[in-house]
Amino acid sequence: MKTILVIGGSKGIGKAIIELLIETHKIINFSRSEPILHNNLTHHNLDVLTDELPTIEALNGLVYCPGSIQLKPFKRLDMEAFNVDFRINVLGAVRCIQEYTKALKQGSGSVVLFSTVATKLGMPFHSSVSASKSAVEGLSKSLAAEYATQIRFNCIAPTVTDTQLAEKLLRNDKQRESMMMRHPLKQYLQPKEVAELAAYLLSDSSKAISGHVFPIDAGLSSLKI
Repeated sequence: MKTILVIGGSKGIGKAIIELLIETHKIINFSRSEPILHNNLTHHNLDVLTDELPTIEALNGLVYCPGSIQLKPFKRLDMEAFNVDFRINVLGAVRCIQEYTKALKQGSGSVVLFSTVATKLGMPFHSSVSASKSAVEGLSKSLAAEYATQIRFNCIAPTVTDTQLAEKLLRNDKQRESMMMRHPLKQYLQPKEVAELAAYLLSDSSKAISGHVFPIDAGLSSLKI
C-alpha cells in the first residue's frame, strides 16, 4: 500500500484527493483540521510554514494543496500581499519538498503541485496569485530535471473550482451561471475532477510523465468558441 503525504487536505481539492485515495493508500495529512476519520489516515495539526515537520521515513507521493486568491487591482496590492501569496504557494511547498526529498527517493516518489489557469491566460486582478503560481510552475520543472531519475514533479493548473477558496466567485446562481458561460465547455470544476488528475499523476500509470503543467480549465486557455 502506497503512502501519500497531502498538505492541506482538510477541505477543497486536498480533501477530495484524500477521499479518492483513502481506501487504497496510506494517507498522511498536514492541515489545521482533520478532513475525515479513517484507519488509513494519519493527521498532523500543523502549519507547514511555521511548525516543526514530523519525521517520515518513506513516501510514494506528496501533494501540496494550499493556495490563495487575492483578486485586487494591482495598485491596491501592497508588498505584504505579494509576500503572503508567495509564502503560501511557493515557500510552503519548498519547505515540505526539502524536508521529504529523502523519503520520496525511498519510494520513487511523485510530487504534485498546483498552479492556476491565470499563469497562461492573462486576467485582470490576478497579479499576485499569478506571480506566485508561475513560480510554482518553474519550481516544478526545475526539480523535475534535478531529480529526473528519482522523483517525478508535475503541476496541475485548474480554472475556478467549487471550493471554499473560490466561494466569493460563486456566491449565488447568477455568478455561477456567469462563470459557466465564461468557459468554452460551459462549466467550472468540481474538486473531484481535479483530484482524479492528481491521483493519476501520483500513480504508476504516469511513471513516464514528469516536468509538465497540466491545465484543467474547461477550455478557457486553449479554445475560443
